[in-house]
Amino acid sequence: MSQAAAATDQAWQHLSDKDLLHVRICDLGAQIEGSEVEPRVAQLLHELEARDLRLKPVVYVSDEWQSPDGQPAVGVPFFLTHPRLKSLEFRMTFEVEGGTPNWCMKLLRHEAGHAFDHAYGLSRTRAWAAAFGSPRQPYNPYFYSTDPHSKRHVRNVPYNYAQCHPAEDFAETFAVWLNPSTSWKTRYAGWPAMRKLRYVDRIMRELRGRPAPRRKVLKQAEARLLRSTLKHYYDRKFRLYNMGDLTFSVRHLKTIFRPTRAREPQGPASEFVRRHKRRMVDALTAWTGETRPRVERVLAGLAHLCDQHHLVVQGDETATLIRFTTFASTLIVNRVHTLNYRLEK
Repeated sequence: MSQAAAATDQAWQHLSDKDLLHVRICDLGAQIEGSEVEPRVAQLLHELEARDLRLKPVVYVSDEWQSPDGQPAVGVPFFLTHPRLKSLEFRMTFEVEGGTPNWCMKLLRHEAGHAFDHAYGLSRTRAWAAAFGSPRQPYNPYFYSTDPHSKRHVRNVPYNYAQCHPAEDFAETFAVWLNPSTSWKTRYAGWPAMRKLRYVDRIMRELRGRPAPRRKVLKQAEARLLRSTLKHYYDRKFRLYNMGDLTFSVRHLKTIFRPTRAREPQGPASEFVRRHKRRMVDALTAWTGETRPRVERVLAGLAHLCDQHHLVVQGDETATLIRFTTFASTLIVNRVHTLNYRLEK
């Protein structure tokens, strides 16, 4: 790490969450070098080299996991580059996507699959479409229907993400194929997904030893250029995650909690939600049949609204927990049945 980066690091890593949210992403000095992501990127490149694949995707620090359209590149979210940023991410969203070594590697392989598609135009071929379907299908990466028992899709990252869209199906299949510990020929024997794995195996054999396309890589949403603050980043993230917009629920939240004008409020409602998060996620997942990440995102979104509107706990905590959990359950069940959280038209 350079001296300048180290100095920047010292300037923000000891800030409170409230103060850290006002720091711009470009001022974090986030970089892969020296972070926990560095050896995982090295492992990805080693796995590609072991397959004699000459394309080495450019891996850079971004605002989210991504492979920009048309680019042989992989963006890694900035919050993975420092423990303090991981801590803030968990507090704000109740999860850290790619926060463990195994999960991070699965996502790196997945995004590398997209990078190979972008580099060689694989999804523009008839063979690709015959295996995975039309890449032009519309989709929403945050809300999609799944069959948890499907054997037509491989299983790499959680929550049956291969079923989200043909492009994600390919990236997930590539990730399983690339993983040296998968033993996919045995693991997926007899599954319809085997046809997709054999397609990837055949195409990658054809690409072995072939020189990688030479082109200037355009890095989308590169962290060092993002001038938005972390607060703005999380505001935007909640809008994307919630999709149905939870702002309508503020008036309901104000009947469960109490607004305050205190500069340092006692018993913030957001901390109450975060403190009981695990119990509520377990209960709501069991009651509603919704997936854990969607339940976590609803709770994180509601906690965020509590912060924005300065809500605090009033009265008995047990009764408050029951009322809040019941309200959250109503929102989630409504989305399951109507694809929208809103309680009224």
